[in-house]
Amino acid sequence: MPGRLEGKVAIITGAAQGQGAHEGRAFVAEGAKVMLTDVQDSVMQLADELGDAAIAMTHDVSDEDRWNEVVAKTLETFGKIDVLVNNAGIFAPGSITETSTESYVTHFKVNQLGTFLGMRSVVEAMKANGGGSIINTCSGAGQRGYPDMISYLSTKWAVSGMTKGTARELAPFKIRVNSIHPGLINTPMIGGAAGDTELMQELAATVPLARLGTTDDVIEPVIYLASDLSSYVTGAELTMDGGTGL
Repeated sequence: MPGRLEGKVAIITGAAQGQGAHEGRAFVAEGAKVMLTDVQDSVMQLADELGDAAIAMTHDVSDEDRWNEVVAKTLETFGKIDVLVNNAGIFAPGSITETSTESYVTHFKVNQLGTFLGMRSVVEAMKANGGGSIINTCSGAGQRGYPDMISYLSTKWAVSGMTKGTARELAPFKIRVNSIHPGLINTPMIGGAAGDTELMQELAATVPLARLGTTDDVIEPVIYLASDLSSYVTGAELTMDGGTGL
């Protein structure tokens, strides 16, 4: 049976570890070709692991020129771009009085500016291809107010708004733009995945479904949005948070 992403070409940022790495492996398993990017050199190892279906580049998502190079290399290698997964992101907690201007600006550059540059950089390629799917990794923190995460929270609310506005703008070109909103996912970003197990247990106790999410819980919605199964879905927020936002 052909995979759900058979024939698709995708760019996935923040792909060296966690959700991004899992998305890269899953996309290839579903038949896609992928460009994997990350600021960490280890993204190259993942591309080697995945063989001819994957290539990789080191990539600071706040660098406009590097985005142009990523898009050009993807088109040169695979001939088109069907999907963009804006997955790269950073998270550093802190109250409004404790948060430095430097931390706030860094969150803006990676989480918000990086998403904007990514979306803008693929538009022409997707228009030429007759459409496409952009998936912005947001958060439950892009839907609700939480204390002690002012930098992260403000960027994720921005990503949520950018997604909806861009979905309206690009709909005439059959370019769909959606956001995913994971809750507490057991990855290195929150100290999980073999990190602080005591903290993970404490966090899991706050979730109505009584466990942390896994990258498997996130990947199915991402594959759905990347595939033609979601051809009538744009501007949507898909939430996977174990009921945390209830």
